[in-house]
Amino acid sequence: MKKLFFLSLIMIVAVSCSTVKVSSDFDKTANFAAYKTFTYTDETLAMPIDDINRNRILNIVTAEMLAKGFTKSETDPDVWVDINIKTETQQTATATTSGGGGYGYGYRYGGYGYGGGFSTTTINYDTYTDGTMFIDIIDSSTKMLVWQGRGTKTFEENASQTRREENLTYAIKQIFMQYPPKL
Repeated sequence: MKKLFFLSLIMIVAVSCSTVKVSSDFDKTANFAAYKTFTYTDETLAMPIDDINRNRILNIVTAEMLAKGFTKSETDPDVWVDINIKTETQQTATATTSGGGGYGYGYRYGGYGYGGGFSTTTINYDTYTDGTMFIDIIDSSTKMLVWQGRGTKTFEENASQTRREENLTYAIKQIFMQYPPKL
């Protein structure tokens, strides 16, 4: 029983985290092996989101950069990290028809027949927000974008503090799985 519960819990976590769509692009001429130090752009440090989430994002990205072998450097970094978040409101509509049941006038085996009835169609609208995080790595000497990772996920607006942190950590880790690029 414990084994079944544990397996179910793992499947729920895997399914809930697997909804991040990730992609990346890069400059084929960049020497990624030469990049050892990083800092954040001023725009990233002033991202127009609340301080709590900005700090969460910066802490998680910093941890990923350190795990990739980078060192944080405020003076003369090899690359700048620029983070942007875009949101887009989406809406889906689902129609449900009830009642009726195929009544009408027509020929059937044994003669003509008629049946009547009413049906109702209900349309339900679901509005949600998709968020896309862009993580750009910019060569500080050329000031050119050399790598961009993107992750898109539907926001869980009522998520707990723990759940928000889990979602951000998972999404950022998924984005950084694409770095360094495979040439």
